[in-house]
Amino acid sequence: MVTSLSKRDVQKPAAHLRYTTAWTTAGTSIAEARHAVSALLAEAGHQPDSRPSQDAQLVVSELVTNAVRHAPGPGGLTLDVTPDRTALRITVSDSSPRSPRLGPHDPHRIGGHGLHLVQQLCHQVHVIAAGTGKQVIARLRLGRSGA
Repeated sequence: MVTSLSKRDVQKPAAHLRYTTAWTTAGTSIAEARHAVSALLAEAGHQPDSRPSQDAQLVVSELVTNAVRHAPGPGGLTLDVTPDRTALRITVSDSSPRSPRLGPHDPHRIGGHGLHLVQQLCHQVHVIAAGTGKQVIARLRLGRSGA
């Protein structure tokens, strides 16, 4: 996984902000994924301590954690901020063909709440089969930058 976000990692063609990284089975860092989304959203005008940035960090953390935990092979993360800076598309790819399953809500269960949180925070979540794996795509509304 990329250890730091540099100017070459954030591309701005036509006011579009994007971050992308890939990983193998070793060396994946959830903290680096959270840092990447925080830095990208700061570039888009959303401060790291703002609600949209905090929500995005949680969603990225949950989706990347699920990919690392439940898929045996390589994976990837792509973050796309809309040109108007009001939405973020999070795409996490992994090598497992199995779609994530939302378990029954159980407030007494330890763990297993990540997908519930992702669905609560995002206005859209869907899965696309991709060869021997899948992509989980979540769209998160950010509101206006600087808010």
